[in-house]
Amino acid sequence: MKLLLLIIGMIIYSNSTVADSSSVLPKIIDKNTSYVFYSHGYIVEGDNPKPIHERWGTYDFPAIKKELLDSSYQLIATHRAANTNPFVYAKKLAEQVNNLIKKGVPAKKISLIGFSRGGFITAITSSYLKNKDVNFVILAACTSGLAQKKNVTIYGHLLSIYETSDSVGSCDDVVARSTDTVSSYHEISISTGKEHGAFYTPLNSWVLPIKTWLKRNKS
Repeated sequence: MKLLLLIIGMIIYSNSTVADSSSVLPKIIDKNTSYVFYSHGYIVEGDNPKPIHERWGTYDFPAIKKELLDSSYQLIATHRAANTNPFVYAKKLAEQVNNLIKKGVPAKKISLIGFSRGGFITAITSSYLKNKDVNFVILAACTSGLAQKKNVTIYGHLLSIYETSDSVGSCDDVVARSTDTVSSYHEISISTGKEHGAFYTPLNSWVLPIKTWLKRNKS
């Protein structure tokens, strides 16, 4: 019996040391901690964290959050309300990032990840921040429309990942007009055949490259 209790205690302690996700910034900010914001796609806006698309299947927001968790950073993944204005939401994200910086968190320890509509929000946030040290990950969001929006300029370090079977492709055109503001740019294409739905579930083909990229400069 004592052995069983000891094992249970060890499991509870082990689980307590694993990084967790939050929908909001923690009240106490640790300037030595890295912070990662994940913005989901448009289909998740509303009350359902696992909505179903007739072509691409279930968008598993909870599973994505779980797989993005990592002990090296604090994950903030907010479930946006229906019909969220991307520019208004991006301004709030920018305010959160600036708040972290004001409290001593180095800009290089802050990263924003966004897929589809969330990627568009991430791009807008980058444009608002105008900080060349913050990290941005755009997943399948560099549409021709974004490329033509001259009022949205990418700043900082950018990782782009897109699916080759998807209609949304490379971020090259978006970056081409931001050459003076993009500190570094790396792009990866994946080929799952799942079109836009490749990012509806946490596939290793895009989750693992993100985690590797986020850890490229720990100091």
